[in-house]
Amino acid sequence: MQAVIAVESDIPAWLALAEGVEELFGPLAEDFAFRAALVRNIARGTAICVRDGVSGPGATLAGGLLLSAHHPTYQITWLAVHHEHRGKGVGSLLVRSALCTMLVPPCTIEVTTFGPNHDGRAARGFYEHLGFRPIAEVSRDATRQTYQMQVSDS
Repeated sequence: MQAVIAVESDIPAWLALAEGVEELFGPLAEDFAFRAALVRNIARGTAICVRDGVSGPGATLAGGLLLSAHHPTYQITWLAVHHEHRGKGVGSLLVRSALCTMLVPPCTIEVTTFGPNHDGRAARGFYEHLGFRPIAEVSRDATRQTYQMQVSDS
């Protein structure tokens, strides 16, 4: 398993991944804003993916991460792992790859994830396990919360 920078020929696989996680994120595959963000991230090299198996660009994705890179604060704007690959280290690989290759320390990385009343609430434990800590109160409807991690020079 390897995390790589996504390329334009991966776009259909990203959209298929987005379709596969609609129960958590809503209908993003047909959403113009999501598609535009995906294309922007691929063009600037801030879209990381794990392809299913050993296939090259355009292959089915096990997971993907989009990163907003504005030093000194970075933001994971989207992270999804295909349901068949959850619990196998794909999400951790994506986040760790972003931390190692895309961030210029010292910096902060943030993510807004699901709150305790959302079906995707397990993501909270995932981010906490990686070292993220909550920095904001849970949203009024308890469906969102922002987490943060400080990344040092060492």
